[in-house]
Amino acid sequence: MGKSYPTISAEYETAVVKAKRKLRALIAEKNCAPLMLRLAWHSAGTYDVQSKTGGPFGTMRHKLEQSHAANNGLEIAVKLLEPIKEQFPILSYGDFYQLAGVVAVEVTGGPEVPFHPGREDKPEPPKEGRLPDATKGSDHLRDVFVKQMGLSDQDIVALSGGHTLGRCHKERSGFEGAWTANPLVFDNTYFTELLAGEKEGLLQLPSDKALLSDPLFRPYVEKYAADEDAFFADYAEAHLKLSELGFAEA
Repeated sequence: MGKSYPTISAEYETAVVKAKRKLRALIAEKNCAPLMLRLAWHSAGTYDVQSKTGGPFGTMRHKLEQSHAANNGLEIAVKLLEPIKEQFPILSYGDFYQLAGVVAVEVTGGPEVPFHPGREDKPEPPKEGRLPDATKGSDHLRDVFVKQMGLSDQDIVALSGGHTLGRCHKERSGFEGAWTANPLVFDNTYFTELLAGEKEGLLQLPSDKALLSDPLFRPYVEKYAADEDAFFADYAEAHLKLSELGFAEA
């Protein structure tokens, strides 16, 4: 299904360009790319295709959504971003949080993810319980990403590669550690480490291991481990789809 993007003003376009510069500076200064990517993902990943509720529409600004168990620690991201957001009152929070995710991938060496502005902020957060649970396997991943969000198997594996950035914090998720040795570099190491097996000091969650044990997921893991360009192309497409769930539907 195609997209029909809203027309935005020249003033809005200029604000996007300027905000992007400020976001690059913030992420470089604070080394917070993984946190910004998580904010963008968790904002968008609540979308439900059946009820057409949730999604990347700025509701993470509400304390209620920040208090959802899956969003532990994201209040830090919201706080870090607020001084920049105040400089650009014309921008919606929906656009601003997704822009932060796009910039996080770009400044850590990842692919350029296309960005289309025009999301309108929704007043109410979605109900809790729509985001994936890292302790569960492939059936759960498909329930969340395919049935609920309307994404594909390929999108699931490509997006999982975003775990090349960042680490788990025991106090936030119950897990501790990073997936790769360089958690501030966006590359295909997540997949090469996954295929190499468990290593002391590196993390593999049940949802990561599900990508190896599932016969439909594993070929993507092998493809991305062997070909970073293929991973970057598919990741950019999947990230774009996630960031636009429920937005600009034709």
